[in-house]
Order: sequence, then structure tokens, then C-alpha cells
Amino acid sequence: MSDSYYQRLTQLDHSFLIYEGPNSPMHVGATQLFEAAPLGRPEGGLAIERIEDYVQSRLHAIPRYRQRLAQTPIEGHPIWIDDPRFNIRYHVRHTRLPRPGDERLLKRTVGRIFSQHLDRGKPLWELWVIEGLAGDRVAILSKIHHCMIDGVSGVDLLAALLTAEPIENFEPAHAWLPRPAPSTAQLAFEEAERVVKAPFSAASAIVDLARDEDHARERLAARFGALGSFVSSGGGVTASSTSINQPIGPYRRVDWLAMDLLQMKRVAKQLGGTVNDVVLATAAGGLRRFLKRARQEDLRKLDFRVLAPVSLRDASEHGKLGNRVSAWVVPLPIGERDPIRRFERVRETTAELKRKHAALAADTVAQLTEWTGTTLLSLGARLMTVSVPFNLVVTNVPGPRETLYLLGAQLLESHPLLPLMGNLSTGIALMSYRDTLSWGFCADWDLVPDLHELALAVDRSFAKLAAAAGVEA
Repeated sequence: MSDSYYQRLTQLDHSFLIYEGPNSPMHVGATQLFEAAPLGRPEGGLAIERIEDYVQSRLHAIPRYRQRLAQTPIEGHPIWIDDPRFNIRYHVRHTRLPRPGDERLLKRTVGRIFSQHLDRGKPLWELWVIEGLAGDRVAILSKIHHCMIDGVSGVDLLAALLTAEPIENFEPAHAWLPRPAPSTAQLAFEEAERVVKAPFSAASAIVDLARDEDHARERLAARFGALGSFVSSGGGVTASSTSINQPIGPYRRVDWLAMDLLQMKRVAKQLGGTVNDVVLATAAGGLRRFLKRARQEDLRKLDFRVLAPVSLRDASEHGKLGNRVSAWVVPLPIGERDPIRRFERVRETTAELKRKHAALAADTVAQLTEWTGTTLLSLGARLMTVSVPFNLVVTNVPGPRETLYLLGAQLLESHPLLPLMGNLSTGIALMSYRDTLSWGFCADWDLVPDLHELALAVDRSFAKLAAAAGVEA
């Protein structure tokens, strides 16, 4: 028996490799701000070697970080194999802001670094340690390819690197021996075997359906019922064209905005909805102000939709890498002036999507690609550059509630980032940390030079919603 190792990517994980192009690097990320002093040397400056050693000592908990991509010989399907040339100093990088190191300069630096593709010949992640930030702080920008993680598993990775208490000393990295990659002959044999077995797997599924084992018929009926509702409700309709839906270029600008999570929860409770309803209603108000005032668009003609990813992970899947997400396509009432009515329309929409199992429908489409191979994915990638059934991605991931530390340095803020593609020139990622919800904005450098105006419009939108709900800060 061979002691070689490899693991196939799922078709969903593979899709993020297919969608990647010269102008659309498909990595996610976050800019995290820490106290600088505990990460420094006694003689001054940042102790970057200590940070490298610490990260290396934690990699046993996240083995994917020492694996790179390869391909099967027949289908060319991507697989993970151990990287025998792994070097921590390639992945943990160090740079410094010129004085004065304010947040405006930090955001510009983050945008420049986030624009750069990850090297597919190496493990698909980087940590950029950025010192020189005013206020005795240091920033760490993470870049992780979307084929490795989704938002929720990205939160799980925080648990591997950060701790609930400050630590001074840590055990050195465990000895690591990369497992040998499989031979071309082994890959070809197992790939051929997989193709041969596919019809029998389908037959087994049909037998389960006939016997109704594990309520197979009920589950299948639910999936196809949801899929039918998704299609009949216009799930494939192209969204209206706007000034922020133009073919993107290769460069990015970023911004972020922090909101009081407890206040958002009080607004949700007062209005009888969820925090996610508050997020979408706030986004609708911000986009209304931005498109109408900054972009002079006629909102009456717009059918504006956002893609809202929905996690499908259960408790048993925490700590596992890869993607387990589906999505809703949510029409936003950006034409509605009143913030309360705007919220009510969003709440009605999300309730209807839950009733129709819209996330289950999208997951069914994703699972069909496991049977059809890369054909549908390649077609989808081409279509995404022409017409998209949504205008914007808004993803909201619950983060840790407790205070976290990197060695002895407290994590002060965490601002997420998501990739852009096709004609989606703007994206919004949200993540909570302690009692703060951060809005992370990423946009095309040339198409959205006024990104900060959008951030200000979102901030004003929530202020108006909270005031209308009678909830004080």
C-alpha cells in the first residue's frame, strides 16, 4: 500500500480556481489590528522572526497551509499534495508604512497588496505584517485563496492562530515530514476507477430512493421543490446594470467601517427581525444614498440585487477547510425612502427565501456540478463576465465574541475582505468581533474612486434606521 497522500478538491472549491483571472484574484482576507508593543524587540522594531516561528508552530492544526495544488493526469482535476519545499518565510511577509502611518495610508497599502495574485505553485496563503501604524498598533493582512476556505471556516482558523489569553512562550514547531505525492500512474488508475464506479454510485442512490432509506425521497423532493421555486421566482434573471457593474480591472481599493453590534441587535429586536435583516436594510439605505447622490442614478429603473452567502456547516464541520456555502439572491428595496418600510420589505423577502429553501436550491445546483464535472463551472465562469443575476455580494459571518491575542498582543479590530470578479466592481464583507460588527469594503480602484462615500452612506443609513426604531447608541 502506498504511503503517498493527495486529496481532490470539491467542484465548489474548484470553481474558485476556474473563476480566477488576470483581473480577478480569488482570495479572501482580513486586516487585523493588534497592539504593537508585545510584538516588538527590546531594542526596538518588530520581532518578525518570533512571529514566523509562532505561526509555524501552529501549522500542525491547519495542515492545508503546507499543501499546494497539483492535477490529475486524465481529467486535470486539482488535488492537494504536501509541499516539500514549504518555507514559512515566503508566506509570512514584513513591510512598513512610511510616516505618518495613518489608517488612510494603511488602507491604500492593503488595497495594493490585496490586488496581487497568490502563486499557485505554492501553498495559497500569505500573512503580511505591516508595522509603522500610528497609535502603537501593528496590522496583519491575511490572504487565503477562496478554494481553501469559506467565511465560517476562516473564522475557525482564527482559533488555530489566536488565543483567549496572552502567551509569552510557546512550544517550537513539531517536526514535519511531507508525505510523498502520488505517482502519475497511481493518479491515473484511481481516476479511472472513480469514473468506472460513478454509474454504480448513481445506481446506489436510486436504490436508496426506491427504498426511501434515510428519508431519501423527502430530501430529494425538498431539494427539487426548492430548485423549482428558485427558478420560477426569477433566480436566473439578470440584475439591472449600474455604474458599479462594469468590467473590473486588476487593482483594488479598500475601506472599512465599525458598527456597534449590540445596538444592531436592539434594532433587530425592536423591529422584529434578525441582525442579518438589519445588515441588508442598512446596505439598501447606503446604496440608495450612494447611487442617487454620488452617482446620480435613477433608482426607479433599478432592480438591484445582492448575493448573500449562507453557511451550510453544522457543528461537526467546524475546523474543516474547504467551502460549505450556498447563497440567497436578495432584491434590495433601494427605491424605498422610509428606513422602517425598507427594513420591513427586507424582512419579508428573507422570510420568503427561508420558506422556499432558497439556499437549498442553490446548494442543489452546486451539488449537480459534482456529477457534471467542470463543464457547468467553465460555462458559469464565462457567463459571469457577461451577465450576472446580482449587483453586489454582501456576506455576513459571525466571529468570536471573546477577546483574542496573538502571543501577547491583543486583537483590537478585524476587517474582512472579499474578492471581485466579472462586472462586480464592489463587494461588502461583514464579520463580528466582540461587540463590534465590521463592514469591509473592497472595490475596483478605477471604477469606484469614491468608495469612502459608500462607507459613509452605509454609516448614515444605519444611524437613520436606529433613530427611526427608537434605539439610541
